[in-house]
Amino acid sequence: MATIKDIAEQAGVSQATVSRVLNYDPSLSVSDETKRRVFEAAEALSYKKGQSRKMNGAKIAILSWYNEKEELDDLYYMSIRIGVENECQTNGMQCIKYTYNSNSLTRMQNEDIQGMVAIGKYSSEQVKKLQQITSHIVFVDSSPNEEVFDAVVVDLKKATEKVLKHLMEKGHERIGYLGGFESLVYDTAQTEDLRDRAFKDYMEAAGMLDERYIYLSSFTVDEGYALMKKAIAEHGDELPTAFFVGNDPMAIGCLKALHENGISVPARVNLISINDISVSKFVYPSLSTVKIHTELMGETAVGLLLEQVAGRKVPKKIYVGTELIIRESSF
Repeated sequence: MATIKDIAEQAGVSQATVSRVLNYDPSLSVSDETKRRVFEAAEALSYKKGQSRKMNGAKIAILSWYNEKEELDDLYYMSIRIGVENECQTNGMQCIKYTYNSNSLTRMQNEDIQGMVAIGKYSSEQVKKLQQITSHIVFVDSSPNEEVFDAVVVDLKKATEKVLKHLMEKGHERIGYLGGFESLVYDTAQTEDLRDRAFKDYMEAAGMLDERYIYLSSFTVDEGYALMKKAIAEHGDELPTAFFVGNDPMAIGCLKALHENGISVPARVNLISINDISVSKFVYPSLSTVKIHTELMGETAVGLLLEQVAGRKVPKKIYVGTELIIRESSF
């Protein structure tokens, strides 16, 4: 496993800076560019190089629904992107990064793009615009039409059930959920997230659902902090003994709120989140989480794209498995 020293050397900063960046220290005054170098170094060092298949030399567009600033708040999409970039490099392919907007669409139309990996969630109208650029598209983390497009996704319902099954087996009876809403890029409408729905269904089936313990906002460190502060204020001694948290950045915010209120983790409150971004190993206590193999998602997307370019016509939808990793924030 990469150490803080390894990350510091690759990012060109001090070990102290790495530690504070990875713990989302709000008092740290460094540029977004420095943060980006640290996060990208942490993600890159967590990957294992595969053997090159020496294929094709194609020019590939990597399209993200997050801009670089937003990636710093949710490293999940950054790590998928880095997985795509690493696999392109392994195969001697050129990849060009774009963030979804009208200027990027125009630029892609002027490039000799042979395929596209689209990371995130897009509306049907946006998908039609992407089809005008190339017929070779792989979607990662969404599947707009499995009869037409290749897609690489994870089963968030199963991931949620893994967490709740574990917590129930450990004897927890009051279990809360902190999560967020799903929305499409440049679309203000919010829809119910799969993790939220799966949590409610599983808890209701077990006769343990209490909607007072469900808190929703956006999937960021700050919102995780704010929601946990709210839960502590509202429930006091009746605070749930465990929380499933919608992603690792939110869980980091939860940890801060619990620490500030003198609530011990995991002795009083267990936390389990989802994604297993590189940061989750370095916070205190280290996060229990469901590992989503983001590097494999990126690698798989590139492989599917190469198959398309080589002539495959039948679309594929691939589910990448998840793994529950128990660290220090839960029993």
